[in-house]
Amino acid sequence: MAEDPTILVIGPRWVGDMVMAQCLFSALRQRFPGAAIDVMAPQFTAPLVRRMPEIHKFVDDPLPRGRIGFGRRRSAGRLMRGVYSHAYVMQGNWKSALIPYFAEIPLRTGYLKELRYGLLNNILPLEKADKRKTAQMYFALAGGGTFQNPRLSVNPDNQNRLFAEHGLKRNTYVALMPGAEFGPAKRWPPARYADFAQKMMGDGAGIVLLGSAKDKPVAAEIAKLAPGVVDLTGRTSLEDAIDILAGARLAVSNDSGLMHVAAAVGTPVLAVYGSTSPHNTPPLTDASELVWLGLDCSPCHKRECPLGHLDCMNRLDASRVLAAADRLLQTDRRPE
Repeated sequence: MAEDPTILVIGPRWVGDMVMAQCLFSALRQRFPGAAIDVMAPQFTAPLVRRMPEIHKFVDDPLPRGRIGFGRRRSAGRLMRGVYSHAYVMQGNWKSALIPYFAEIPLRTGYLKELRYGLLNNILPLEKADKRKTAQMYFALAGGGTFQNPRLSVNPDNQNRLFAEHGLKRNTYVALMPGAEFGPAKRWPPARYADFAQKMMGDGAGIVLLGSAKDKPVAAEIAKLAPGVVDLTGRTSLEDAIDILAGARLAVSNDSGLMHVAAAVGTPVLAVYGSTSPHNTPPLTDASELVWLGLDCSPCHKRECPLGHLDCMNRLDASRVLAAADRLLQTDRRPE
């Protein structure tokens, strides 16, 4: 009987992508029930990986984004020689395939992308139509198994601490995530979020703003226009955001990493799309509503509006998003 494989996954470098990466991890666990699956990724993704039961160990990738670091990758790979039998490279650049190559891992799987002949020895075909469908693209790397939506575990003790610290009560508040690390073309305007927040607060719901410190200016605009919101942007860790989102009645978000986190903890998600397509990176849950104008100029997949008007977001008023929220809240579509 063949031994269970030891697997190294070179993981993605974005929060949302790491959540969707669990589609690969769960498929690998189905294919190799006894395998030890380790994930190498930037340290900021560790809280997500540690909430995924499929993973044996998180391995820190200390190299900054964009750095080649050839010598450091070679040294890291050589230290791993003899440890792993399989490698799955989720990133598309050639640098990401160096460590498995230098580690002499016998089976190194990934998509060709930046002409990685030799660095990878199990190159899979990637149809052009699928290259933006991130979760399906990740899942297909496993070469088998049944597609499963991501599910992150929740820490009840930490969640109760956060509820007490911030005056929150389960299922009584709506979480708004107004940021998007990718760029402003993904962001619904603060004034629209404020309109939405005012209506929800008028109906008795609490409003919590979540995001990183980079999202504080946007959140401050919303808080100024909608007094009474609880602004936690830049005040919570990623672990905390996971547990706060798990207690929310509803999450409203741009196409962002926290949108995928909310879906993965089972909270109903209302996602607002502009420069990206809801067909490519939707929240992976049945408990969702997707709002998108679908203008002739979108999706453009740009960080900033190339036409300078951002109509795909500016023309999307709060009433349309509120109607979607009502539909979502009137049905019980939370995952079991």
